[in-house]
Amino acid sequence: MTEKILILDFGSQYTQLIARVIRELNVYCEIQPCTSPINWESSIKGVILSGSPFSVNDPNAPLVDIAAMAEKVPVLGVCYGAQLMAKVFGGEVAKSNFREYGRAYMTHQDKEEKLLFDISAQSQVWMSHADSIVRSPEAFEVIATTENIPVAAFKCTTLTTHPMFGLQFHPEVTHSIEGKQIVRNFLVHICGMKQEWTPAAFVQETVERIRQQVGNKRVVMALSGGVDSTVAAELIHKAIGANLFCIFVDNGLLRKDEYETVLDSYKHMGLNVKGINAKDLFYGELDGVKDPEQKRKIIGRLFIEVFQQEATALTDISFLGQGTIYPDVIESVSVNGPSATIKSHHNVGGLPEKMNMQLVEPLRFLFKDEVRRVGKEIGISDVFLARHPFPGPGLAIRILGEINAEKVALLQEADAIYMENLKESGLYNQVWQAGTILLPVQSVGVMGDERTYEFTIALRAVTSTDGMTADWAHLPYEFLAKVSNDIINKVKGINRVVYDISSKPPATIEWE
Repeated sequence: MTEKILILDFGSQYTQLIARVIRELNVYCEIQPCTSPINWESSIKGVILSGSPFSVNDPNAPLVDIAAMAEKVPVLGVCYGAQLMAKVFGGEVAKSNFREYGRAYMTHQDKEEKLLFDISAQSQVWMSHADSIVRSPEAFEVIATTENIPVAAFKCTTLTTHPMFGLQFHPEVTHSIEGKQIVRNFLVHICGMKQEWTPAAFVQETVERIRQQVGNKRVVMALSGGVDSTVAAELIHKAIGANLFCIFVDNGLLRKDEYETVLDSYKHMGLNVKGINAKDLFYGELDGVKDPEQKRKIIGRLFIEVFQQEATALTDISFLGQGTIYPDVIESVSVNGPSATIKSHHNVGGLPEKMNMQLVEPLRFLFKDEVRRVGKEIGISDVFLARHPFPGPGLAIRILGEINAEKVALLQEADAIYMENLKESGLYNQVWQAGTILLPVQSVGVMGDERTYEFTIALRAVTSTDGMTADWAHLPYEFLAKVSNDIINKVKGINRVVYDISSKPPATIEWE
């Protein structure tokens, strides 16, 4: 069983960053709401208590039994976690005269201290707290301070079987220059982790786990052409071979030629894939629909109906494969309550219950960047791994207003020109996501001696790490000029191109 660190989530915006840092150090970890009881296993080697929007002095502040945890494994409290540790063991946490937000400088003296081993005597860290630990508990030793607060880090080695540590700052953010080393010290020097969790190890363990779960039964899975469903399908295929049946639905809202090229690529990978051309069905039900949410619901419902019809025609299917990834899971069991609906384009909501199937989710505990690394490990082509994210409803939410086959064809042509130029100019891999939007706006133009009255296209490109926040990509003017010229000259029906320079927030990446 893989050794792991358990992160208890108290609602901090940085909790996922803690997990990312730990994973980057080749150590496996899982995030669990602080409100859920811990299922203690021998594989748990340490616990980290996250930050929180709460004050520990708030009557409704979430509490956990830290002493009981430290009887089993070492415990590290981060920000709120450290303040909670201080308070429950008799220290004092209060509104500080010197609240710290942003950069601060931590100083420490003991070079042999395990948690701060190989850390500079004065090290930049990132603070984000309204309260401060103004007095540490009697049994605790202060091991670091900053100019403004007396307790930047502390430890206790006498009250419990395993040591407890607290950090007032956030080691998981990049602004804490040596934060990753501090996390590594906790994992390796205190918890004894071996840093053996690699993509290769994950593949081997996951394939074996799927074999044990599925046995000689059959699995059906919807493919979207995206990274997640492709990597998940290949892992399942490695485990059970021809007992995996894949369905790829063409809803008529994919990019130009995507259905044919992706279906061909899947077959070259050896996957057992059936392509379903359902364009007319989707276009028919979307006819006259303008509301974005209604579009999404129609597309989601039709996708499930088509998939269910095809899956039901197969015999002896016991499992449903899905490309669910960890951010979906975390958001749906957040400490703040369910906050996300898992994408229905390739995660087919409701079907496991309807069709009496169990789920197979090989990527359930991976972040998007880890999915790509696993995909690379098992030899999946960059055709899939380097693809930009693409919305489940496809071009339906990039055509503002009503949808019809003519508008889809117009947008597909313009979008293909944009994507081709991004790739030829070497900009595609520098952008996290790019797309073309067809606006419900026609404007006057001049072509030769004729006046035109045609559609407007908006180009969108953003840089991001996870899509939660995004900045508009600063593409070169010369590049934008060429794309605009190519689209207007080659796509009849478009006479104006604009570029979206909105960031998220306040805008979203997609327009609908």
